[in-house]
Parts: sequence; structure tokens; C-alpha cells
Amino acid sequence: MTPTLPTHVQDQLAAQEIEVPSWAYGNSGTRFKVFSTPGTPRTPEEKIADAAQVHKYTGLAPKVSLHIPWDLVDDFGALRSYAQDLGVGLGTINSNTFQDDAYKFGSLTNSDPAIRRQAVDHHLRCIDIMHQTGSQDLKIWLADGTNYPGQGDIRSRQDRLAESLATIYAQLGEDQRMVLEYKFFEPAFYHTDVPDWGTSYAQTMALGEKASVCLDTGHHAPGTNIEFIVAQLLRLGKLGSFDFNSRFYADDDLIVGAADPFQLFRIMYEVVRGGGLDPANGVVFMLDQCHNVEEKIPGQMRSVLNVQEMTARALLVDRDALLVAQQAGDVLGANAILMDAFYTDVRPALADWRAGRGLPEDPLAAYAASGYQQQINADRVGGTQASWGA
Repeated sequence: MTPTLPTHVQDQLAAQEIEVPSWAYGNSGTRFKVFSTPGTPRTPEEKIADAAQVHKYTGLAPKVSLHIPWDLVDDFGALRSYAQDLGVGLGTINSNTFQDDAYKFGSLTNSDPAIRRQAVDHHLRCIDIMHQTGSQDLKIWLADGTNYPGQGDIRSRQDRLAESLATIYAQLGEDQRMVLEYKFFEPAFYHTDVPDWGTSYAQTMALGEKASVCLDTGHHAPGTNIEFIVAQLLRLGKLGSFDFNSRFYADDDLIVGAADPFQLFRIMYEVVRGGGLDPANGVVFMLDQCHNVEEKIPGQMRSVLNVQEMTARALLVDRDALLVAQQAGDVLGANAILMDAFYTDVRPALADWRAGRGLPEDPLAAYAASGYQQQINADRVGGTQASWGA
């Protein structure tokens, strides 16, 4: 007999939503080679069509994040309608200030006011797009930083960043937010202008309630306790969104949970503990991944299913018993309660849960049998394939 999930777990899983990124469906690769694959989208519309397949088979991915300028179209209202016809919406708008030649020495932190203005104007254009797409969040990740001591004045760069962000923030709509991502290195190697959650927190705190932190799970030094950061930001009311991925070394952008599923479980436990699953707290769960060698659509399916599985396990933690053990100083007992939940195989119960909602028990097998991949392989011949950076 297939085990069933408790009602409270099923209810919270039913509300779970994970945004998928448009760029995950394009070609990607390493620093040395971008690999081309059959069926790769050539337009934003084709990216959205592929993303809709993930939601169709998993029921977990009702929104698609866009990247500007990679996903520029003439009519974003029409793109929104196109997505809705496929059963998905348009989510976070991601800005790009790391590819223009002008940004060689920084964008929002650049010492040249004309270049800072160019970067600010790009973000204001993104806000205009948000009005057309119905998007809530503007996500900012900056490649700004320096490679050598003395190359730039660290403090002045922070001042210029604050000024630039304030200008952008002032133009947000009533129901719009800014989420500021951080990354401790790359492409700047001596110092990055937003290297950690503390810097992002400080900058967003100065802006106001409509600004918060985006936590990318691959953007931390080895050994960083990411779940602590999650707990702290939830405690402070400043965790705006996640970029879920996995890494072995640095910012590998692998399928979330691939390298360390226990870490993903620990993160999701702190999300549960801190109320992050409550829609009222406004935490947006997104993927940020590049599928270099695996198939794109199944790769995204595997990711959202991994997040769902670890969420279910985190919801199974007996928090009352855990609190008793913690207060009693029962180190091994408390650890065992967490481990019991982590080792619970929820996959059969989740398959049954999907079947009860009209979804395939095995989404990847159902997709493989659908013929969609073979169809797009045949149809998408000619034109320019989408890829990272284009």
C-alpha cells in the first residue's frame, strides 16, 4: 500500500509554485564552448512553450522568469497573453548590466555618471516591461567589482550603488518589488560590490519595504551554512526570493539537489520553520540553472520535483518533538528527528498525490512518451538558436 502524506503536508504542497527561467531552455556550456542541441528555442515564445511543458507534467511551475535583453519582444502584452494561453504566467524580470562594453568597470557602481545613468535607464525599462507582463519582481544581479587592490575605491562604489538603487526603487509600482542578488566572486575576483547577504541586506534595508534579498544557492563560499542565512533573512523579513541550483565547486548552476540533497532539505526545513511557504511572506522560489549536457525540459522537471520532494520531507519533521529534544539538550535525539524526516522516501506518496490531481505519476516518463521533444526537434530548424548571453 502506498503511504500517504499528512493532510497539512498535502495542503502546503498544493500551494507550492516554482518559477522556471527562460534561459534554461537555450543552449549553454562552459567558458570554452556553448553546445548546440536539436529543438533549442529560437524566440522567447518558444522558450515559454517549453517552460509550459514543465508545468503541464509537474503542476509546479506556473510562471516563467524573463531576462532582458535576452527575451526582448516588440509587444510584451502579447507575450503575456501567449503565455496565459499555454497555462503559465510571466514572473520575475531579470536585468542585465554585465554584457555591454560600457560596463567593463562596473554599471550601477561605475565612476562615470553617464554609464551609471545607462544602467539605471536599463532597469527603468525593465520596470516598464513589468507593467506590461504583470510581473511583481525586478531582480538585480551585478557583475560589478574589481580585480586588483587599489583598482577602485570600495567605499565610493557602495555609495554610488546606493544612489543608483534608490533611483530605480523610486520608480517601482505599488505592487512591485526589487530583489538584490549577491555573489561572492566572479567575474570580479578581488572584490565584488554585492558579495554577500549582509551587503544585500544593508542596501535593501536602506531602500525600504519593497526591496529584499535574493539568495542564489550556488553563490557562497565552500562550507557556508546557507540554511543559517535563510533563517536569518526570514527572521528579518528580508528574504525576497531564491535562485535554486546546485554546485560542486562554485557557481555551477546544476540541477538543484544534485550535489547535496541534504543541504536542500536543510534549507527547506528553515523555509518551513520560518514561514517561508506562506504566500503572505512573499518568498518567490525560482530556478537559475544552465543545462549544459542534459536535456533542457527534463532537467527543469527534475529540478522542480527535487524541490517538491525536499519540501515534503521538511514538512514531515516533527517540530514539537524536535523542540522538546532541543530544550532538553538531547543532541542525538534532536539530530535523529531531522534525519528520520530526511530519510523518509516520499516519492511513492508524491506520485500518488500527483495522480489524485490529474498529473502523471512519473512526469519525466510522461514527457518522454509525449513526442514533444521529437516534434520540436523537427520543427525548429533554421533561425538562430537561443543561448546563454543571447
